[in-house]
Amino acid sequence: MSFSLPDLPYAHDALAPYMSKETLEYHHDKHHKAYVDNGNKLLAESDLKDKSLEEIVKGSFGKNPGLFNNAGQHYNHLHFWKWMKPNGGGDKLPGALEKKIMADLGSVAKMKEDFIQGGVTQFGSGWSWLAVKDGKIVVMKTANGESPLVHGATPILGVDVWEHSYYIDYRNRRPDYLKAFVDNLVNWDYVDELFQKAAK
Repeated sequence: MSFSLPDLPYAHDALAPYMSKETLEYHHDKHHKAYVDNGNKLLAESDLKDKSLEEIVKGSFGKNPGLFNNAGQHYNHLHFWKWMKPNGGGDKLPGALEKKIMADLGSVAKMKEDFIQGGVTQFGSGWSWLAVKDGKIVVMKTANGESPLVHGATPILGVDVWEHSYYIDYRNRRPDYLKAFVDNLVNWDYVDELFQKAAK
């Protein structure tokens, strides 16, 4: 397979004021495009070119750092754009997802707090995640382009804490960006869709 840059599922200015048109123009049109372009070059030279994206990510982890970095970030960003929507966030989560979060993490409020804290405390570049591991929803954080996928889990929500994800809008205020993401941007329906698949 080869990688391709998807269109955003909304207009570049649709997530303002929480994520600006300028941020999305740089983040999607330039950063994600670079992962796709570089990933395709490296994939062409590897023995993983006939595999699925998930298999490429897992197969290159720890073995082919250049390919992994670009394939990993392509995988993360394919979902990242869908993890957001205009007028997202809020406290109304699909029923089964909400029940599972309450059972595994205590409450929706506690989940949000832990998820934000994961992003705040991720040193340098990386991601904060909700993932399904061993049948339970857990909060995880990873460095650079890693995801729960390479740590035995299935990601159902992730937030990018690389500086290019928030610096235009929030400068160094990463906690404000993470709170805005959780309160105003998360597409809980897409999180639920991934949760339902992971739970099967």
